[in-house]
Amino acid sequence: HSPPVKPREKPSETSEVRERKELCHWPCRCPPVPTCTPGVSLVKDGCGCCKVCAKQSGETCNEADICDPHKGLYCDYSEDEPRYETGVCAYLIAVGCELNGVYYLNGQTFQPNPLYKCLCVSGAIGCTPVFTPKLAASPCTRVTDRKKPGQPTCGLGQHKQLQSTNYRLMSAYRSLPLVLKKKCLVQATPWTPCSRTCGIGISSRVTNDNTKCEMKKEERLCFIQPCLTNILKAIKIPKGKTCQPTFQLPTAEKIVFSGCSTTQSYKLTFCGVCLDKRCCIPSKSKMITVQFECPSEGFFKWKMMWITSCVCQRSCSTPGDVFSELTVL
Repeated sequence: HSPPVKPREKPSETSEVRERKELCHWPCRCPPVPTCTPGVSLVKDGCGCCKVCAKQSGETCNEADICDPHKGLYCDYSEDEPRYETGVCAYLIAVGCELNGVYYLNGQTFQPNPLYKCLCVSGAIGCTPVFTPKLAASPCTRVTDRKKPGQPTCGLGQHKQLQSTNYRLMSAYRSLPLVLKKKCLVQATPWTPCSRTCGIGISSRVTNDNTKCEMKKEERLCFIQPCLTNILKAIKIPKGKTCQPTFQLPTAEKIVFSGCSTTQSYKLTFCGVCLDKRCCIPSKSKMITVQFECPSEGFFKWKMMWITSCVCQRSCSTPGDVFSELTVL
């Protein structure tokens, strides 16, 4: 008779178990708040304790060192099996972005202009300056035990004021006014030129003026000129002049957009024309909200640029060029 088959032995349950390193300790002991480079979020660490510069795409992350949440990043622990203690920051799968007819993938970094580097995050585009201008020289010196005669000193409050002033010198934050709303430093790029030289067009900008203080694309309607076959017949250029910066049509009219018309009639101010090679562009405007009514489809509202004055100049922007107004400082 053959010997009885022994049941297969189970592996020892006392095999080595790798313990995860404790990264969070309470009570919190935080170092000084760091200064993050432009485009990097200052957030609370994963322990809920200290302010840290968020980790970026491709950088290592863990329970404490979190990935930048404002850029749609998460910590991918898949390569650290079985501990799952250290990971790499990666982008969540999301929609891409379109700028000037070019499509960019979510998380893709691109440079459409020599002055700005941009990032696509879930359909929104955020840009930071490539060159950071040198900060203005501080008229203050640190307070020491021995004060030099005739040399000014500043307290902590004045230093903070100087830092905020220097912060405004950075080209990414040059739009005025610079407002602090609910702990959010409101920033915005200039509005792009209108997408159409005549008729209803769209202009856009990137701003964080929203409840989450996140950089998002914002759009508005723009109406620079009506599409007339001979616009010079509608504009009277004064004798001895070559340009008429602004003009209005004789009667108020409803605005038509995508087959829908406004519920009210408007007497808009349009930019004029020049007999020489100059072009007229808006110089002052405000934002209004207009309501459109669509046949059998209801109502919708749009923000719209209301032109108050125009200026005639030789440098003309290409419609749709978001970086056309940038200059080297």
